[in-house]
Parts: sequence; C-alpha cells; structure tokens
Amino acid sequence: MSGNTFGRLFRVTTFGESHGVGMGCIIDGCPPGLTLSEADIQPDLDRRRPGRSEATSPRNEADQVEIRSGVFEGATTGTPIGLWIANQDQRSGDYSEVRDKIRPSHADYTYLQKYGRRDYRGGGRASARETVMRVAAGAVARKYLAERCGVEVRARLAGFGGLSLDAPDWGAVNQNEFFSADPGRLDELRGRLAELRDAGDSVGALVEIEALGAPVGLGEPVFDKLDAALAAALMGINAVKAVEIGEGFRAASMRGSEYRDEIGTEGFQGNTAGGTLGGISSGQPIVARIALKPTSSIRTPGRTLNTGGEPVEISVQGRHDPCVGIRAVPVAEAMVALVLMDMLLRQRGQNADVVPPMPPLSGERR
Repeated sequence: MSGNTFGRLFRVTTFGESHGVGMGCIIDGCPPGLTLSEADIQPDLDRRRPGRSEATSPRNEADQVEIRSGVFEGATTGTPIGLWIANQDQRSGDYSEVRDKIRPSHADYTYLQKYGRRDYRGGGRASARETVMRVAAGAVARKYLAERCGVEVRARLAGFGGLSLDAPDWGAVNQNEFFSADPGRLDELRGRLAELRDAGDSVGALVEIEALGAPVGLGEPVFDKLDAALAAALMGINAVKAVEIGEGFRAASMRGSEYRDEIGTEGFQGNTAGGTLGGISSGQPIVARIALKPTSSIRTPGRTLNTGGEPVEISVQGRHDPCVGIRAVPVAEAMVALVLMDMLLRQRGQNADVVPPMPPLSGERR
C-alpha cells in the first residue's frame, strides 16, 4: 500500500491499524533545536481522543504518545522523529457481524476490490483512528509555527446536522465538547445529539479552520498552490466531501466588484480569497471550511450485499461517533499546520534571501 506519506520537506509517514497493536508515525525534515516533549503533543491528542464526552465514540483510548527518536536533551536533533501510540481498548468482536458484509458508504467495497482482502475490524487502515498520528505530527508543526513564526492555527464546529453555528467567542472552543465558538447554542446541540443517539442515526457537519499570522509567500503559483495543497490535505481527512477556501462556493454568485479585495494604505479591505492570491499566501488570515458526511456506521437497519454478492440486511453495532465532524476539528487544525510547515520550509529553502520590494501592508507578518 502506498500513499502513507504527506509533505515534501516536512514529511509525515503514518502506520498502524484501528484494531492493531498501535499507531505510529515518522516525521522527517523537522529542523533541529526545537524544544519538544510528549507534553507538547499530548494536549492536541486529548482534544481528539474518543471517550471524552457523549458527543464522541465511547471507545476509551488514552492516546498517550511516546517519542521514540529524534529528540535529545529536550530538543529535536534534525533526525527522524518517531512517535508511537498504543491501542488499548480494541473490541474487535463488535465487528464479527459485519465480517462478511459490505457496509454502505464505507471503504469496504473499494478496499476489498483493490487489495483482495480487508481488515474488517473497524476499517483497519481506512479507519479514522489513523488520524491520531496526523494530530500528533501536527502538534509538532504547530509548535514550530507558533514559536518561530507567530502563526496560530485554530478551528471550530461551524455546522451540525443543518444547524449553522456562529463564532461570537473563539475562546469557548476548547471549553465545550462540540468545539463550538457559539456557546449559547450548546443546549440545542446537546438536545440534537440525544435525539441522534436514541434514533441510532448520525449527521454531518461543517468545520471552519483559520491560520492567523502566516507570512506572505507560502505556496507556488502553478501546481503547488497553497490553497490547492490545503484542499488536498483537508479532503484527505476521513468523511470530508467538500472543501472551500475563503468565500468558496459563494464566489460563484458574486460580482467581481463585490468579490475583489481592494487595497489601501491600511491594507486589504476584505478577505474573500481566504488568505491566498495566485496560490501564494497574502499575509491575511487563511480561512478554509470543510463539509463532512454523516457517520456511516449506524444502528438503523439498511440493505447491502455480503462478500458473496447476496442481499443482506445490515445494522452496525459497536462504538461510533454520532457526528464524526466533531472530532475532526483538531484533525483539520493538524492538517493545515502540516501544510503550512512544509510550505514554510520550502519558501525558506528557495527565497530566504529575497528582500520584498514593497513595504509591508498593515498587519502583514514577514
């Protein structure tokens, strides 16, 4: 199986299965001298881990990360960083009923047809369990971006099963189980969640991600556009079915006079492009949104085929998220951080000696 490595200069390779002995990753290209310990990574893993509230799967994984290589005397050495997280709460027996059934809207059919075999225990390598290592690697990138460049990456739940959520208080995001910046809607969200659990059903979600303080110049104008890299990284998250940058789909119904961000001595007058121009970061906030489909593992009975091609009924039991978009919030942050970290190193490698001829716009970071 290929396709397990992400990035060019800051490269992350993950390995492991949902119900295997554990999950791991190797980070190549991290600059030396970054102070790093498990304590720098664990908070992001705690935000993503299952079993932390009624809003997530009750699978109870501690997700305690271990740094196995690449750090000496508390700092990165420039050599590969090895991270490991042991699986501790596998219940493979929960999947015995679907061993020979093709779960609708899952990777079961395509995985089986491609490889000729599949790990039916929670989806194996196709499981969202794999994203735990993306979050771990993303935490390393996030620390470098914050300390060396002043970049902050943050995300929030922007929609839940058709409910649109505003962002009056970003400070509330990590204070509630939904990662919502709209704390006045929490009781409504909890009520909707209870209805889903009673019905054995699920809903989709919208997640918004922002990167604040990114410097001008990240990305390339042709095949390696920053917005294209962000879209690919975010679309690669399990259950994501759409990505938009800036105004996204709304731009199709706007006029040019409305869409363009005019520029004055005080800086850009708007940010419809979401922080990228011509595939290169503009110094404005980078803004992206992703749409995630409803969780496909639900108790509601449905029709499918078994591996012999015979019609059967399926009802997926076990422990699953009623809305996979909730735990996707820290995963989306991690993927954006990984893209920015990789682009930063690439920009440094080619253009470190470039002196921008124009004075910086108001608020622009260099």
